[in-house]
Amino acid sequence: MFDLYRRLSGALGRSSGNDDARDNEARTDGGVVSDRSAPEPGSESDPGPLARVGAAVDRRLGSDFLESSLFWLPPFLLIALFVYGAIIWNLLISLTDYQGFANAPDYGDLDFDMYARALADPGFIDAAINTLILLVAFTGATLAVGLLLAILIDRGIRFENAFRTIYLLPMSLSFVVTAQFWLWMYNFNNGIVNLLLGTVGIGPISFLGDQTIVLWAVIFALMWQFSGYAMVVYLAGLRAIPTEHYEAAQVDGASTLKMYWRVIIPQLKGATISAAVVLMVFGMKAFDFLYSLVGGYRPPNGADILATKMVREAYANLNWAYGAAIAIVLFGMALAVIGPYLVYEYRRNNL
Repeated sequence: MFDLYRRLSGALGRSSGNDDARDNEARTDGGVVSDRSAPEPGSESDPGPLARVGAAVDRRLGSDFLESSLFWLPPFLLIALFVYGAIIWNLLISLTDYQGFANAPDYGDLDFDMYARALADPGFIDAAINTLILLVAFTGATLAVGLLLAILIDRGIRFENAFRTIYLLPMSLSFVVTAQFWLWMYNFNNGIVNLLLGTVGIGPISFLGDQTIVLWAVIFALMWQFSGYAMVVYLAGLRAIPTEHYEAAQVDGASTLKMYWRVIIPQLKGATISAAVVLMVFGMKAFDFLYSLVGGYRPPNGADILATKMVREAYANLNWAYGAAIAIVLFGMALAVIGPYLVYEYRRNNL
């Protein structure tokens, strides 16, 4: 029996050694195990450069990549043309002195005069400052209100589904509807807000006529519309935290406030970043709201932002090159918001 075992072990060892030798010999050509040498380029057995490229793509991306190109390639080309192509064309327009359809833009004399004009324009500076205030204040206030609502609902209140629907409903409204609603709410004579303030001896206040508070009135209206979105994002994050974390904090004697501040809220970092990026993008798109609020390109004094100034310069004043320059500035702000978020998600292996 032992003699048979030794003979079998020796045979298997020799077979394994021969296989390793063949593998080591084959791996010298780049890892492809083959007894045949690669065909010489240009020989009859050479499949050609296109076939070799196709084989390389199949090895890298899978055999379905080229076969499915009929489905993903057309929309990819359309997006490249009408989105990124339009951005490039807008950049070129901003480097000219284009005034409208009367004359074609002169691409032979490109300069940065429109950007210099923007930096010297007090209206542009005011609009840029208002845009930054809108983004920071609107995003911060909406996140705070959304987090508070999410915590209250996560505590297991009655009629949870009804409350979630009520809080999320304003987000389904368009900016036009929201603007008309708050135009009525802020009405100087019979608006609901002034009527409520009048019961405590305050007002009436011209929310849309006083340039010192009109921007904050716009921020409050936008916060009302999008706080439900922040609530849903935070609620999903709270429901993803294991109950053991709550129980461990309670066992350690932490109060409810300390438990949320030191244990729960730090675990909502991902939800906070995701919601903040979306809210900032919505804040940059507040042109619809301001346009519907006054029915024109000129928002109330004190509420002019880059989006409204861009459209006003391009279509009301026919300064298309100047409007295109402001659009590029807005695009740069959007990249400054979205770019770091994409890097953050990539490092978390979520892309």
